[in-house]
Amino acid sequence: MRKQILLSLAAVLALAPVVKAQEKAPAPLVVQAKRGLTTSDATKGFGEWKDYATRSFAQLTDFKPKETKLSPYGGRKDKRTKATGFFHVKQLNGRWWAIDPEGYYFLHTAVNTVTMGASARNKEALKEKFKDSRGWASAANQLLRENGFNGTGSWSNVKELMASPRQEKTPLAYTINWDFMSAYGKKRGGTYQKPGHRGYPNDVIFVFDPEFEAFCDSHAKQLAAYKNDKNVFGYFSDNEMPFGRKNLEGYLTLDPKEPGYAAAHQWIKERGITPEQITDAHRKEFLAFAAERYFSIVAKAIKKYDPNHMYLGCRFYGNQREYPEMLEAAGKYVDVVSINYYNVWTPEQDKMRNWGAWSKKPFIITEWYVKGEDSGLPNRTGAGWMVKTQQDRGLFYQNFTLGLLENPNCVGWHWFQYQDNDPTLEGAESSNIDANKGIVDNYYQVYQPLMDKMREINQHMYQLADYFQKKK
Repeated sequence: MRKQILLSLAAVLALAPVVKAQEKAPAPLVVQAKRGLTTSDATKGFGEWKDYATRSFAQLTDFKPKETKLSPYGGRKDKRTKATGFFHVKQLNGRWWAIDPEGYYFLHTAVNTVTMGASARNKEALKEKFKDSRGWASAANQLLRENGFNGTGSWSNVKELMASPRQEKTPLAYTINWDFMSAYGKKRGGTYQKPGHRGYPNDVIFVFDPEFEAFCDSHAKQLAAYKNDKNVFGYFSDNEMPFGRKNLEGYLTLDPKEPGYAAAHQWIKERGITPEQITDAHRKEFLAFAAERYFSIVAKAIKKYDPNHMYLGCRFYGNQREYPEMLEAAGKYVDVVSINYYNVWTPEQDKMRNWGAWSKKPFIITEWYVKGEDSGLPNRTGAGWMVKTQQDRGLFYQNFTLGLLENPNCVGWHWFQYQDNDPTLEGAESSNIDANKGIVDNYYQVYQPLMDKMREINQHMYQLADYFQKKK
């Protein structure tokens, strides 16, 4: 009997580690969401509600949070390399990092369109809550920094934000989109507004126009005013341009008087083919040819007038992230590849590894968001997902950013955007009419359940990057 008891006790003890491990295992987490159904010109409703596997900060049971001391710019003070006085990127011990002006490792966590709302009720709410633009700028800086954001993305009110007294103690690293091609197109004529970006004839840009290079040189002279500003993280040259695998046919069906038609016709002539003989290999080769011309011209102009700051690319979108020839062409001239990353619930690790392999550069995610059904907004426009609540929006943020931190090629992300669309605003761009995209609503009230989840990741992002690196 005593022997049987001892054997039973041994069996229980043998099972103990298994039970302990089971107790530590995080419970599966799912979030209900539905995906936006998009066409080439607008969002057309949503699909069905489905459960999506989601990873949250709380599920990382073996991660031990600790405080990270930060530099004035928001870099991590426990890791440092050679300082240049400006932001730059560097691959160190198998991971890409941005480096802040003082030499500290840095990830750029920013929010797009940090600006004052333009509708009548936005203006009234701003006056009531902040008194004036100066008060708003100070509060916006405080909101971002207290919640672990260290910068602003495209279309932000840089002038007001940089004039805030808070900028001296807690500077936000900002970016500017200079719109080289769209500004040229506006001057030249022929572009038009599409949801989210500019449209071009036959979905091809004017990169073969002989005047484009001179325009870029003249346009880039504006950058000289910023070249000594340590708070500039970098520059975008454009947003969501129609680089695509059918560009060759697009140029060949332009008016024969167009420079783009002449360039494409000469290109196929040199290869001894007719339009009917074009293959997928030809399409890829021509896309690389057009892309390299664009990036080389723009990069030359940017670096001529501001050699101190990074060129962050042109914010690829859609299938462009799947094109090796695009990433390779961009990588020759940009410091960081920028990608607007929609229509995935969880970042795709294999594809993000490809971005680094193809471009030989790090990447930054420059647009992504999710809308909440509980916001009271119709949410009929814009890209992306719909979830039930603001808490779910926060879980989406955590799931997405954990995936980004897990990838050694990622040097940051820009959430789209600061404030919700206001349906009462007249003349709004068609993709920004009525959707819950903001961290604040139209009365500047913070979506606190969302913000709490954002802060949880942002304040631990450096340790999380180390945590994932050690697991590889």
